[in-house]
Amino acid sequence: MPSLIVLRHAKAAAGLGLADIDRPLTDRGRRDAAETGEWLRGGGMTPDLVLCSTAVRTRETLDRLVLTTSRVEYESRIYDNDPETLLSLVREAGESGVTGGSGGSGGSGGSGGEVRTLLLVGHNPSVHQLVHDLTGRAPEAFPTCALAVIDVPDGWSELRHGTGELAAFRTPKD
Repeated sequence: MPSLIVLRHAKAAAGLGLADIDRPLTDRGRRDAAETGEWLRGGGMTPDLVLCSTAVRTRETLDRLVLTTSRVEYESRIYDNDPETLLSLVREAGESGVTGGSGGSGGSGGSGGEVRTLLLVGHNPSVHQLVHDLTGRAPEAFPTCALAVIDVPDGWSELRHGTGELAAFRTPKD
């Protein structure tokens, strides 16, 4: 059964005079992301494909996870967008293995292929709302570096509101 891992970026610095998209992680954010990566690896949750926002803090979060994934797409449509757009990106990537869109993908994406586990690295409030939309429930809060693992029993092409099953939820405090 396919799985979707929805991860909010780790704690980012504020007030540095940078554009929002350019904000780096704090020391705490770097630690939290590394611990989250350990948790994912320890649970055998290595994604076949990663969709990551182009923001500095999401890229740094992904780097700190230290995953062995060879297929990463940096997708500008994840930044500052709504949960419906995220759902479309996930469905498209899950089905084909790539987003192939005009959203500024890059990195080491590939020619596609079967996607059993997809990791989405994004931002609130859209990632929190996406988890709620897909599962019909979501935790009250979705703090930085929180992640939800969602089982997709009907496959990527049928992924819609209420069709996912929340298999796990983790925050840095867990």
